[in-house]
Amino acid sequence: MIHEEKVLDENQWKIEAQAIINDVKNYVQDISISQKLQSTNSKIYLNLTTLEGDKYCVKVSSAGFVVASDHHDTITNTQTEAQVFETPYGLLDSISPKYRESFGNDLINKLNNLSN
Repeated sequence: MIHEEKVLDENQWKIEAQAIINDVKNYVQDISISQKLQSTNSKIYLNLTTLEGDKYCVKVSSAGFVVASDHHDTITNTQTEAQVFETPYGLLDSISPKYRESFGNDLINKLNNLSN
């Protein structure tokens, strides 16, 4: 599948990244924009630490979310065959078993609050 690169300026990518961070921050130990890896008009990098304590660098582009490395601020996975996730939730579901538990518990709590 060929994805056309979405061209955003650096500030637009930072806004996009901040929205992603806000969406998933309750399901990870830490997530932030990489200060060492340069953003471009087609991608930005996030440093992510799962609830298990595993560290990743994730490339975010119009194609989706790709694990770039199992270290912060590093790109080791340059394969074009790398698994691309459409959402940050799909990526977290793949790399963090505790994410599933945390997300499920959060959903149950929200549903319980609705019924009260």
